[in-house]
Amino acid sequence: MAANRPPPAPPPSVQAGAPWRNFHGRRHGKALRDSQKAFLAEDLARLSPGPVSWEENHERRPLDVATLFGGRPLWLEIGFGGGEHMVHQAVRNPGVGLIGCEPFVNGVAMLLGKIRKAGADNIRIHPGDVRDLFDVLPDGAVRKCFLLYPDPWPKTKHHKRRAVTPDYLVPLARVMAPEAELRVATDIPDYVRQTLEQVPRHGFDWLAEGPEDWRRPWDDWISTRYEQKALREGRRPHYLTFRRRGAVG
Repeated sequence: MAANRPPPAPPPSVQAGAPWRNFHGRRHGKALRDSQKAFLAEDLARLSPGPVSWEENHERRPLDVATLFGGRPLWLEIGFGGGEHMVHQAVRNPGVGLIGCEPFVNGVAMLLGKIRKAGADNIRIHPGDVRDLFDVLPDGAVRKCFLLYPDPWPKTKHHKRRAVTPDYLVPLARVMAPEAELRVATDIPDYVRQTLEQVPRHGFDWLAEGPEDWRRPWDDWISTRYEQKALREGRRPHYLTFRRRGAVG
């Protein structure tokens, strides 16, 4: 009888005592091609940085970053989209290791295809919320971080969802080493405003000395599909460079 059935179990994260975090982005888009399904089935698990989710690592043991990349410096990309920038940086910088975080399954599948084509062996992927990765990264582990064309959340009531809010910046500052570089690219003027207000409050210095420092892309930049869309629609990209100041903590 229905009355004798036990109540439904709470979500696994609640069972494990994980912190409650709202996620507001898309996880799935259009149907994946068969080749993309194969990439996910064959490659994603071996490219994991290690136990990140609460279910895998409820004690929140720090990742062994030194072993993960053989002692190479760690770079991080938050929301890698289709992965073109991440693969570009990995091929250009074989002496570093990169972890990319992206909860959008279609983007993860696209990155996996690009990794196969490029033969890059210095990339690891967390297909989820970067805040979960922050929980298990050691203090000062990250030497460079990319936040490129993040979701703009244009409505004022949704600005608190942006990646340049304390919910993201406090743990980001902890995991970034002193003097580490943070790059932010966006085509949304109000996102620029919020970035320049919030990022320096959380331990970073803006390195611009003149307009060309934010109008001109970085020397090692590759234009992404999101940037090309912004340019087609008449929006100007902004390239903001910050440096982590002081001691970690």
